[in-house]
Amino acid sequence: MESLKNPHLLKSNSFHTSFQINGKIFSNSGELIKYSQSISKEINQFLREWFSTDSHVVVKTSGSTGNPKNIHLRKDFMINSALATGRYFQLGENTKALCCLPIKFIAGKMMLVRALTLGWDIDVIESTANPLQEITKEYDFSAMVPLQLRNSILKINQIKTLIVGGGLVSRDLEKAIQTVTTSCYATYGMTETITHVAVKKLNKFTHLEQQSVSVYKTLPDVTISKDTRNCLVIRAPKISDENIITNDVIELISKSEFNWKGRLDHVINSGGVKLHPEEIEQKLLHTIHSRFFIAGVPDEILGEKCILIIEGENYQITKKHFSKLSRFEIPKAIFFIPKFIETGSGKIQRLKTLDLL
Repeated sequence: MESLKNPHLLKSNSFHTSFQINGKIFSNSGELIKYSQSISKEINQFLREWFSTDSHVVVKTSGSTGNPKNIHLRKDFMINSALATGRYFQLGENTKALCCLPIKFIAGKMMLVRALTLGWDIDVIESTANPLQEITKEYDFSAMVPLQLRNSILKINQIKTLIVGGGLVSRDLEKAIQTVTTSCYATYGMTETITHVAVKKLNKFTHLEQQSVSVYKTLPDVTISKDTRNCLVIRAPKISDENIITNDVIELISKSEFNWKGRLDHVINSGGVKLHPEEIEQKLLHTIHSRFFIAGVPDEILGEKCILIIEGENYQITKKHFSKLSRFEIPKAIFFIPKFIETGSGKIQRLKTLDLL
């Protein structure tokens, strides 16, 4: 666990002596950069930036909650984030990892940074909807989006620990992973927090734990609070110079634990009743199996009304689908759209998809 005890190893933007990528070992950054040309242009560009003399890396946000933008992340903060992940999941040198996320976004970049920092043996493959389809090796760690996990469920046991981000894990999918040997965790984070700052257990609960009360728990050196809007405030001095004020409404349990309720900017004020789309979506996950989301649109009487948008062919929705909803939460209208508009990382762009209506 040398890399977890000696973060100074990376201060000069070198890399851990145990680092490997696709089975290759390198004596210096020049060799690695040259080899990366044979993997992908994006990896080569990132490694050139990583090993440059600049103290920052330019990263593009996903655009799921607004227009994509470029932000500057300090390299030492990215290293600190990698060390925190290593400590939390006990992933030291020689960890076998699989990167199947696009390198152009922070989640993919950080898989590389963790490998460089912690001395992992990492394989990088193309980001596809079914990443394990041709994989026969076993890995200690990987990261996926929910769609990748769903499509990989029959082979997911090849990965010991998996973090899942970039969208909600449906009840059906959560149910499907209760019998696998893989330890699965949902993540909370964003580009500004250099990927996850908190994780939530999704399976392998002990007899003392209850799946229904699983909450997000922060990584080392991260503490949380909430502001007057009941939105999450993150204090993480090792990855950010300032407190990070979010638009995520939470239930604060402690300085290191919280329940995520939804985005403040998604809240629907319907006749004076405030509805959180993400809470309603969670209740519908067990009855609606296509991709969908809840949104608010202007209404002359209510101010805003709650509507349901479903991806795919039109089919009948009955009262049974809404059995877990309160009368205020039941959508006042239902729309079907053949294909949702997505970000480059596969997240639903709600506002742009709504414009299709």
